[in-house]
Amino acid sequence: TFVTQLLPCAKAVSDGYPAPPVPVLLSFTVLSLFLSITPVIGWRPWPNQKINASDLQFGGSKKYEGSSEFVHLKYHMGPVFTANITVHTIWYGTWQKTQKRIIREFINSISAVDSKPPAVSGWWKTVQQYTDQTGANISRSVSLGPEKNDRFYSHGKSLTRLSIQSVIKSAVTARTRPMPISPKSGLYLLLTSDDVHVQDFCGQVCGFHYFTFPSIVGYTLPYAWVGNSAKLCAGLCAYPFAVPNYIPTLKPLKSPNGDVGVDGMISVIGHEIAELATNPLVNAWYAGQDPVSPVEIADLCEGIYGTGGGGSYTGQMLNGGDGATYNMNGIRRRFLVQWVWNHVLSYCTGPNALDQ
Repeated sequence: TFVTQLLPCAKAVSDGYPAPPVPVLLSFTVLSLFLSITPVIGWRPWPNQKINASDLQFGGSKKYEGSSEFVHLKYHMGPVFTANITVHTIWYGTWQKTQKRIIREFINSISAVDSKPPAVSGWWKTVQQYTDQTGANISRSVSLGPEKNDRFYSHGKSLTRLSIQSVIKSAVTARTRPMPISPKSGLYLLLTSDDVHVQDFCGQVCGFHYFTFPSIVGYTLPYAWVGNSAKLCAGLCAYPFAVPNYIPTLKPLKSPNGDVGVDGMISVIGHEIAELATNPLVNAWYAGQDPVSPVEIADLCEGIYGTGGGGSYTGQMLNGGDGATYNMNGIRRRFLVQWVWNHVLSYCTGPNALDQ
């Protein structure tokens, strides 16, 4: 398959050394194949179908949480992030300072052990249970590294999956303050502002992760992209803080940080970081037989935020005194983040579970 053909090349440059020049014909063939396939990994809060409004409010068993004896999540012997993880953020487009603060605090909260429970760090403990072939666990430490601002839209306001890799290349090869090259512990997070269109955004995905091609970037770097859907499709990618137009009777919930687009991004960012940590080169932890379309630890829990979640019921969440909805605490802020699959218990878990 396409991915398994690329993985040997990815392994060859996993230590961060520039890849040898690729013949022009081979580069063209690889790029042509990439353009012709369907998206490899993506995420959206709800499936691409209309759902019953009453299900969103009342449906679902109180002990469902995605549990199934038919889910066979397996380890395929690939590398995972066992070294301390550094997140390098690329802010593409126009971002307000308050928006950056919300996202930065969420990422910093992953390793903040003193946060009030239920905490973001408690959510990450489920991710930490995953190991590599030596038995080493996913790192507890997730921190912010050097960032890059691309406020002038260097590659335009309409990006493809390939041009996203070009944006990353520009960041790591910049003349001034280039972003560090860290294939073993660096996680590259490209965030696009609410006026940037991305291939498959809103129609199929709200975010995705993959790894860069040496023929484009010069290195194999695990990366994720997440877009701000506020102006484009908040009802799809910022649910439940916005609702789809086809459910006019359903009222949106109040977001915990007062920014519907960014509060909606938080769960998608968490989704992609969890999957990058456990499946950075698409050959580690996933269910199914096809690495081109893997089902990963966050895919198994889409739309589940609390006890009883499943189907189209989000589960039991928390309500603040200000009326905002959330399910976990950060250092100072509150967030709504989807649960992830616990391979030890074989169902979705989160720090706000009522039966822990």
